[in-house]
Amino acid sequence: MKRRQFAAQAAAFAAAVAIAPRSFAQERTLRILVGFPPGGSADVVARLLADKMRVTLNQNVIIDNKPGAAGRLALAEVKRAAPDGNTLVFSPSGALVIHPWLYPSLGYDPVKDFTPVALAGTFDFAVTAGPGAPAGDLKAVLAWMKANPTKANYATSGAGTVPHFAGQLLAQASGVPMTHVAYRGGAPAAQDLIGGQVPLMVDTASETIEHHRAGKVRILAMTGAQRNRSLPEVPTLKEAGIDVTANAFFGLYGPAGLPADTVQRRSRRGRRAARARRAGAHLCAGPGAHARRPGRTRGHAGGAPEDVGAADQELGLQGRGLSEAFRPARSVRVPPRAPPRRGARRSDARAWSR
Repeated sequence: MKRRQFAAQAAAFAAAVAIAPRSFAQERTLRILVGFPPGGSADVVARLLADKMRVTLNQNVIIDNKPGAAGRLALAEVKRAAPDGNTLVFSPSGALVIHPWLYPSLGYDPVKDFTPVALAGTFDFAVTAGPGAPAGDLKAVLAWMKANPTKANYATSGAGTVPHFAGQLLAQASGVPMTHVAYRGGAPAAQDLIGGQVPLMVDTASETIEHHRAGKVRILAMTGAQRNRSLPEVPTLKEAGIDVTANAFFGLYGPAGLPADTVQRRSRRGRRAARARRAGAHLCAGPGAHARRPGRTRGHAGGAPEDVGAADQELGLQGRGLSEAFRPARSVRVPPRAPPRRGARRSDARAWSR
């Protein structure tokens, strides 16, 4: 009997030893959710950060794309996650500091339901014209849009994003009514811009900078207060005669209740990864800029949890005013598709309904 018991115990121990490494590996995996599809700026920068964090944390880090609702679906999932530091979300600022002023039923409280971990970087946006727009500078394109109102469309990575607001600010300041065309991510928006289906796009420079350098599109202006040092030839909107500035940031967040030591550990590693040359350069200036120092681009990469809170507060004040200004704004949503199609079906969807 003792021999049988010993054999059974030995078998159980061997099974436990075989299972333990696999269970440990699962517990040690850090999952970072991104609320946008693969290929866009949020996804690319998140993957660059994940590559660096795998080394600094000495653990497996995976990117889990959960596109939809301009990043709100990913935030809702992280809200429900266990506060163990193994599930985070890489989110642009709009979903946390602007959406609360626009949508009465978000499904989350941006203050109570999340723990700021790290400020991945701040950046401005590019106003880019494709082959569907006429030649000339920004004023020439705006004049053409005013004369052709049915073609006065601009694309962004989604309704309710900061680029959406920047486009509406541009429309108001210039006196040119524009229809917003909302895509599910910057990559499909850039595809249609290059294909001539939409004449103008407002989004991060990383979405179009390589196409700009290749001559396929033209970045007409940047939305920052100063010129982007990676695009010194491109004026700001103010320099182009449009009194508009707009910027945003990417932040790393966890669910509410994260222990302070976990926050500090994740924050240190996340900031170190954000300051890496390749990640910081892509965030501020796009791919191919990693050979330059991050300090030579317009933007800030890598910040502590308190920096996220300060940026949240600053953009949140802007969001309150924007919600009142753009509540009736017209927005067309382009459904996801495998091959790019010609044109986008219009609808009277109201992005800002309360």
